[in-house]
Amino acid sequence: MAWNEPGGGKDPWGNGGSGNNNGGNRGNNGDKNQGPPDLDEALKQLLSKLNGMFGGKGGGNDKKGSNQGAGGMLGVLAIVGLLFLGFSSVYTLDEKERGVILRLGKYDRTEGPGLQFKWPLAESLTRIETTTVRKENIEERMLTEDNNIIEIELNVQYRVNDPVSYALRIENPRLTLQHAAQSALRHDVGSTAMDPLLTSGREATAQQVKLRLQSYLDRYQTGIQLTNVNVKDVRPPSQVKASFDDVQAARQDKDRLISEAESYANGIVPQARGQAQRQLEEANAYREQVVAKATGEADRFSALYTEYKKAPEVTRERLYIDAISSVYANSSKVLVDVEGGNNMMYLPLDQIMKNMPQTNTAGSTDVDVSAITDQVLNEIRSRQNDRSKGTR
Repeated sequence: MAWNEPGGGKDPWGNGGSGNNNGGNRGNNGDKNQGPPDLDEALKQLLSKLNGMFGGKGGGNDKKGSNQGAGGMLGVLAIVGLLFLGFSSVYTLDEKERGVILRLGKYDRTEGPGLQFKWPLAESLTRIETTTVRKENIEERMLTEDNNIIEIELNVQYRVNDPVSYALRIENPRLTLQHAAQSALRHDVGSTAMDPLLTSGREATAQQVKLRLQSYLDRYQTGIQLTNVNVKDVRPPSQVKASFDDVQAARQDKDRLISEAESYANGIVPQARGQAQRQLEEANAYREQVVAKATGEADRFSALYTEYKKAPEVTRERLYIDAISSVYANSSKVLVDVEGGNNMMYLPLDQIMKNMPQTNTAGSTDVDVSAITDQVLNEIRSRQNDRSKGTR
């Protein structure tokens, strides 16, 4: 609504009539020339009411108004101070937080989660998160046991298990952790060669660093519990990276050749062992065969000798015939030296065998040989008789 809107004769505060510049009443509602209220008058009235609330007495002159204004300001300040003390004495801790309370600079107690109270101005609160896992990354250039320079990056994860030690016993927990981690890492890297750090020794190095670092932190009473330590990266300095890559390539070629040799050995060694075992088995079988054959020959000779003692002539002739039979069985031509002559007799056994009747019986071989032998002997005797007659 406008200040001088026609009709009604009211200001924006719903009051009518003209105000009094000397601090009088605001006037009646019928004054049509009513303007906005005087700010000084409104402030004086507010201060008068506050002064009355805190035991002062209201007055109408300027001197009394100034005294009343000073008292009102003190009252406002007192109310603000009480509200501030009230709000600063009550606080809330989350589930992941613990509160370390100092009373006049000295440790008093540790508060848990929930709504808590502390004496304002006399006690101070330090909030410590005990369940949050924190991380620190450490990157250093170090010298290995075999005098090689490497750049190593370490990741440390930890949490606070003792909020009092973490908050009070050390000034800068993060800086202390970094220095302790560098010391532990330098100790383990300095006692390890470069090759294990670059290949399969990272996990072992990380575990050793974790144990050593935890012992340092416990000795310093930092209140820090390590959860995990990882060696993220190990690399040579950039100035020698090209040479290092050549060395790595040569090492990979070496490992490849070793793997190929082991694969070849795994394939050839079982085969050689199988062949050796087969030859051993064949040798054992041959030995058994020779021993058995020799044993049989010895037994046969013993039996033949027994028979020979009984009839020497018959046995000798039989042995001779058997020998001749075995010889003739493996030869197709025979040359016979005639006793008392200068000529050799030729017997074509292959032709004689062709003229013999063929039989299919199993024992025909021995019979044929015996028949051939008899025929040859008869032929020899007949020729000897003819020669003897001719010489006479």
